[in-house]
Amino acid sequence: MVSPTPPSAHVQGNCVAQPRLPRAVRMVSLRAGQSDSIRQRPGETIFLKGGEQVKPFPPHPDLQPLTPTCNPPCLAAAMPPGVSPGPEGPSAPAPSGRAGRRAPPPPRRSPGLPEAKRRGRARRLHQEVAELQDGLQHLDLAAEKPVPSGTGLAYDKELTSFHCLWDKSFPECPARLTSIWTKLVEDGLVERCVPVQARLATEEEILLVHSPQFLALMASTADMEEGKLRALSDTYDSVYLHPNSYHCARLAAGTVLAVVDKVLSGELRNGLALIRPPGHHAQRERMEGYCLFNHVAIAARHARERRGLQRVLIVDWDVHHGQGTQFIFEDDPRVSYNTPSVLYFSVHRYDNGAFWPHLPDSDSSAVGRGQGCGFTINLPWNQPGMTDADYISAFLQLLLPVAFEFQPQLVLVAAGFDAAIGDPKGQMLVSPACFAHLTHMLLALAGGKVVLALEGGYNLHSLTEGVSAALGSLLGDPCPPLAGPAAPCPSALQSISKALGIHAQFWPSLQHVEVSALSTEDEGVEEALGETGGVPSPVELPCPEALPSLEAPPPRRPPACTGLVYDERMTQHYNMWDSQHPERPQRVTRALSRLQELGLERRCLRLPPRLATEPELLLCHSPEYVARLRATVGLRPRELHRAGSRYNSVYMCGESFEAACLAAGCVLSAVDAVLAGQVQNAVAVVRPPGHHAEPDAACGFCLFNSVALAARYAQQVAGRPLRVLILDWDIHHGNGIQHIFEEDPRVATTWQQQQSPWPRASGHCWETPHWPHLQSWHYPCLHTPSPVLSMPSAWPALCTVPTGPAFVSMDALYAVTPLSWCPHLSSVAPVPPAGLDILAPCQKCGCQGENWVCLTCYQVLCSRYVAGHMVAHGDASGHPMVLSFADLSAWCYDCEAYIHHPTLLPAKILAHRLKFGNELPALL
Repeated sequence: MVSPTPPSAHVQGNCVAQPRLPRAVRMVSLRAGQSDSIRQRPGETIFLKGGEQVKPFPPHPDLQPLTPTCNPPCLAAAMPPGVSPGPEGPSAPAPSGRAGRRAPPPPRRSPGLPEAKRRGRARRLHQEVAELQDGLQHLDLAAEKPVPSGTGLAYDKELTSFHCLWDKSFPECPARLTSIWTKLVEDGLVERCVPVQARLATEEEILLVHSPQFLALMASTADMEEGKLRALSDTYDSVYLHPNSYHCARLAAGTVLAVVDKVLSGELRNGLALIRPPGHHAQRERMEGYCLFNHVAIAARHARERRGLQRVLIVDWDVHHGQGTQFIFEDDPRVSYNTPSVLYFSVHRYDNGAFWPHLPDSDSSAVGRGQGCGFTINLPWNQPGMTDADYISAFLQLLLPVAFEFQPQLVLVAAGFDAAIGDPKGQMLVSPACFAHLTHMLLALAGGKVVLALEGGYNLHSLTEGVSAALGSLLGDPCPPLAGPAAPCPSALQSISKALGIHAQFWPSLQHVEVSALSTEDEGVEEALGETGGVPSPVELPCPEALPSLEAPPPRRPPACTGLVYDERMTQHYNMWDSQHPERPQRVTRALSRLQELGLERRCLRLPPRLATEPELLLCHSPEYVARLRATVGLRPRELHRAGSRYNSVYMCGESFEAACLAAGCVLSAVDAVLAGQVQNAVAVVRPPGHHAEPDAACGFCLFNSVALAARYAQQVAGRPLRVLILDWDIHHGNGIQHIFEEDPRVATTWQQQQSPWPRASGHCWETPHWPHLQSWHYPCLHTPSPVLSMPSAWPALCTVPTGPAFVSMDALYAVTPLSWCPHLSSVAPVPPAGLDILAPCQKCGCQGENWVCLTCYQVLCSRYVAGHMVAHGDASGHPMVLSFADLSAWCYDCEAYIHHPTLLPAKILAHRLKFGNELPALL
């Protein structure tokens, strides 16, 4: 029988608020009358199943107020007869006992030091796990909204219904649009796009930017005769008017708005508006430079005021400065989070003011006004002939760092193509393929919400090719290859460095960049800049008729976009001594399960897994090492443990060799599919990992270096010279990849950290902090012997021209900052009278590779990445301080950190003098 709800319990719907019992409540299976034999702990209440209750101690401090529990069995039902729960928990008359005497609680022993440490570690681990779980709550991809699909394309033949009545050869002509449309149809791009219906912009939409008086003036031109139209046109700079100009200008502005609305509503992913007349020169009350209404500015205001966006980025890559857009937004009011709503970026030809529109406001010193200060970024080119490398460097060094910091919600592009090669106005040398790359870089912003609006471009051949390339990027096609390796010219580097120096005060993402003043002693700079204000004499560029054909066949689109390779057999590699080892089979099984949950696996082409053959393994590894790993098959557990302990952080089991061959083979299978054109790109979900594996040694959970094997294999099977870039974003340095390719100039490798000395292959390996800004750093040659090129000499793109004071010192460039002191410096002994022998081999194994010297006994032993004899020496002797002969860094084994202290300088100075033949730089 269930007793009624006690008075102290509150009923709320189906939930009954019950007293929360202390943890110390026991039900004991004893007969009545035997309660005296029960040992009762402090604060504990005991009920006997026979119905008797042992007298409780006073109410336990853990007893809490009423707590709701949903549909529990009523507490009274579990109480013995005659006992009912009260507001303080179960209670009953105190039974007779030993005069109510209470035994004192036993004394609690204080935990020892080991137990205290264990508890402290447990608390820290629990806190770290809680913080990690909290952070992962925000990384749930399943909670993301569906990604819009489709690329919109807007075009209307009515936009060709106006032209210059008094100059049939005027460059802004209807053929600009018709030739583009023909080209897009020929390339099969139109049928892949979602058509967007063009529309007229309303007067209210135009008034978002332009004044009522200017709108009335433009409307009046529809009824003017040719003579009045010409007279009115002559009062403006580079403008012609036609009776249909007003209608077409409204249609152009409305068409851009139609595409923007489709993108912002999620109906489309991105879009292109093919319109004329252009618009980016038009100001609030003035037409100029072929432009009547400023379409992009109207779209930005519309997105902000009508669609509620807070941040819009406008990118203007037309060869002429879009002064109209700049003037409209240069004092843009702040709308949220103390941030102006529109960021304007323009890269254009300037020639120190000699190029149209001849305005000081087109220089990089114009940064906006008032609340908009810092949100106008001008990058002026001061000579013609700028190339793909100059424009790509401008995006990587200046635009993208600021854009990712700004985090726009929409990207509008004033897409002029008069910087393309052969354009008679721009006189630049940008290939059509470059516009595909620029578009592709912008798609990483605003969730891909990018809208291109046509501006200039007056060589019909390069114009149509450039538009086709940009639209291909919007559709997700691979970017066409550029002409070949190239570096920005000195004039471009000067302009970029000047802009960086100006805008570093506004944007923290630029404040780590070191820039200093231009030195005319730099080789080739003075000749490249000429003698007249840094502007070279005019160069003869090919005219449209003499322009070589740009109709290179576009890259063939593979039948599938992304390949995926995986094999369950890789999970047979496991640590039989530690089931919780971080490199365990669940890493790949859960990764694949997540791809399946998100529906990504079914969108990929499954590629066949395979084992790497021995000749393939020998592309990077020695025959002896491959034989040693093969010999582990069939070994007993003790022998496997001994085999793994020979290496640094490696375990082995009977299936390890096959799993490692399978991991490498799957990566090679992905390479085959990409090179054969079967897929555009591929993902290999493999284990064990590989980037730490050396040519003759396993290391860091890695057995075979899968990525290094893939690079060598690709060069072998491509049938042509192949340049390979390896990007390693693992948090640990891929020492194996670096050592394999440090003398191979065909493979460039880069890591997201900076720790090692410059490699030997003329700069083809480097570590980089914040890769988008890499090209803006100025690197002196540190720790590098004279026969080896410094990073700038190996990569001209890294040689920015200095233009001002440094914002940070070179000491701050290290991703790992050495400790300035440690308690073990007292173990450092003076340098022996015999000095140091930096070429001495390891005293244990004779290795002459990466060796260290003990700063206590001055023994020379090999590093952990070779045979680990210095690590063993430190454990056995207790000598913690060692110095690397490779990069002259000092390490403390006890502190597990790099150390830099004056106590170490005598040994460092001597080693540096012996290694490089000169004194240690002062910055060290």
